Amino acid sequence: AMEKSYASMFLLLVAISCALAKDVGKKETKETTAKPKLPQTLSRGWGDQLIWTQTYEEALFRSKHSNKPVMIIHHLDDCPHSQALKKVFAEHKDIQKLAEKFILLNLVYETTDKNLSPDGQYVPRIMFIDPSLTVRADITGRYSNRLYAYEPSDVSLLYSNMQKALKLLKTEL
Repeated sequence: AMEKSYASMFLLLVAISCALAKDVGKKETKETTAKPKLPQTLSRGWGDQLIWTQTYEEALFRSKHSNKPVMIIHHLDDCPHSQALKKVFAEHKDIQKLAEKFILLNLVYETTDKNLSPDGQYVPRIMFIDPSLTVRADITGRYSNRLYAYEPSDVSLLYSNMQKALKLLKTEL
């Protein structure tokens, strides 16, 4: 009698998983299959497989408690410069790998923290904050009029700035 109940249990499981698979298959078009299945709301396309925080406050809290620096990206959906930078950022394998070592936040609105706009509220701009919650004004891009701006062609500079943010962490804390 025991074996029989195991067998029916197994059949039931198989039936359930097939039903699920069928259901999924119906909803999917070619477009959705290529993309990862995670909700992409927080990444906004900057790296769908990375873990993004929802708010500035959450990012600071996590940074302090995990001893990881924050990388914060201010951008806008209707800004072509933001879109162009997002594309190279998301497609750059080394940046995506290194980004795992950061608490990540991307925002389409400004924070109330004035330390995050030391030279203006332009987009896209990328800033780093260390776990002592200090904004790293010393990690800048190549433009003197917009210190935290990066163009798609600056992607290797951004990568080395990310490395710098992680290196500073080890030497200072």
